[in-house]
Amino acid sequence: MGVRTGQEYVERLSQTRPNVTVQGETVEGPIPEHPAFRNVVRTYAGLFDVQHEPELRDVMTYVSPTSGERVGTSFLVPRSVEDLERRGRMMKAWADRSFGLLGRTGDYLNACLVALSEAQDWFAQADPKFGENARRYYEKVREEDLLLTHTLVPPQANRSVTASQQLGGAVMSHVVKEDDNGVTIRGARILATIGPIADELLVFPSTVLKGTPEDGPYSFAVAIPCDALGLRFVCREPFDYGRSHFDHPLGSRFEEIDAVVIFDDVFVPYERCFMLGNPQLCNEFYAGTTAAVHMTHQVATRTTAKTEFMLGLATLVCQAIGIEQFQHVQESLAEIIVALETVKALVRASVVDAQPNRFGVMTPKWEPLNACRNWYPRASQRFPEILRKLGASGLMALPTEADVLGPAKEDIERYMQSAALDGPDRVRLFRLAWDACLSAFAGRQALYEYFFFGDPVRMAGAMVAAYDREPCVERVRALLAEA
Repeated sequence: MGVRTGQEYVERLSQTRPNVTVQGETVEGPIPEHPAFRNVVRTYAGLFDVQHEPELRDVMTYVSPTSGERVGTSFLVPRSVEDLERRGRMMKAWADRSFGLLGRTGDYLNACLVALSEAQDWFAQADPKFGENARRYYEKVREEDLLLTHTLVPPQANRSVTASQQLGGAVMSHVVKEDDNGVTIRGARILATIGPIADELLVFPSTVLKGTPEDGPYSFAVAIPCDALGLRFVCREPFDYGRSHFDHPLGSRFEEIDAVVIFDDVFVPYERCFMLGNPQLCNEFYAGTTAAVHMTHQVATRTTAKTEFMLGLATLVCQAIGIEQFQHVQESLAEIIVALETVKALVRASVVDAQPNRFGVMTPKWEPLNACRNWYPRASQRFPEILRKLGASGLMALPTEADVLGPAKEDIERYMQSAALDGPDRVRLFRLAWDACLSAFAGRQALYEYFFFGDPVRMAGAMVAAYDREPCVERVRALLAEA
C-alpha cells in the first residue's frame, strides 16, 4: 500500500468505531465528522498529503525494501549519518506544518518502532518471539502507513505506593489472564493523546516499576487497534470550540485531544505482544533498545519548529506595535533566539556524533539529546510569558471575527490599528498570540511540554546518575595533585 493520502487516512478512520466518550456523549458516528475531532483530523490528513507533494517526495518517502512501494522516511532504518540527516529533514518538514504544536505526529512512534524492530538480541533476553513480533509489527505499520499513539502513565490514585497496592491493584492496567492465544488486560492509563483519531495504540511499559514479583502483571508492551473490543477512551474537554480560524487560530487546527484509556478485559493476541511479565526488562525497554534516543531526536526536531514559531510570532507582535527598539524587549527576543540556536545545536551535535548501536542502527549521540530534553521543558515555559509581556493589555480585550465583520467594524478599523497593521489585521495577529500564550489551548501546551518526558526533577536525577563525569573529576584531581 505505501504512504497514504489524507483522504485514505480519513476513510479508514471513518470505517472504525472506537469507543469514545467526550463531554458526556458516546460518539456514535464516524470520528472525522464529530465536532470535537473534525478539525484535528483534517490537520493530520494534511500531514499525510505532504508525503505526496512532488517537491518533497524524496524527503518524505523512500522505497520499501519489502514491497517496493514508497513508504514514510520516518520508518527508515538509519545506517549512516546521512540517513539520520535525511530522516531529520522529514521530521522537520512535518513539524513545520504544525509549527511544532502537534506532539503525536506519526514520526514520533515510527522512530521508536524502527529501534525496536532491529533490537532482536535485546528481546531475546526474554523470548526471541518478542523481537520477531516487533519486527513484523514495524513492517505492518510501515507498509500500511498507520498512525500510532501510545499510553504510559498510570492513574494518579496513590503515588506513594506501587501499582499492585493502589486500590487493591485494580486501577493501573495489568494482565489478568494469559492463555495459549494471548493476554487479557484490565485497568486504565491516564494519558492517550490523539487516541480517538489514531489507528493503533501502543501500551508500553509505564514509569519505573519496582521490579518485584507483584509488578509482573503490570509489566508488558503490546499493540492494540484503537477500536478493539473493550477499549474505551474518555476524553477531556476539547479546546476546539468550533470557532473560526480567525478566533482560535491554533485551537481550531491543532487541538490534539487527550484521553484516559480504559481496558475492559481487552484481549491481545501473542503476535501483538513485545514484552510480558518482566519488570526489569520493561524498565530497560527504551534505553536497552535505544528507542528513547530515536524518539528524542524527533521531539527535539519538533521543538525546533515550535521555537521558530514563537520567535516569529513574538517578532510580529513587536513590529506591529512598534516596541522592538526598547532594550528590555530586545532582551526578551534574544532569549528566544538563544533557545532556538541551543536546540538546533544540540540536535546537530547528536547527529554529527552519531554512532551505530549494538544492533547496527546509526543512533544519535544521547548526551546532547538528553541535555535537550532536560533543558527545553523549562526553557519553553518562558515563551508564553514573553508573549504576555510583549502583548500586555493588548491581549486582554480582543474582539472576535464577528465583531470585525459586524457593527463594530468601523470602531475596530479606527481604534485598534497599530503602527504596522490596520485594525482587523492587528486583531487577527493578537488573537494568534492570545491562543499561543493565554487560551486553554496554550495552557495545555505548556503543561504537555513541561511533562513530555516525565517529572523533570526525576529526569534530572537520572541524567546525573548516568552521565560520565569521571573525565571532569580526573582533571580536577590532577590539578589538586600538582599542589
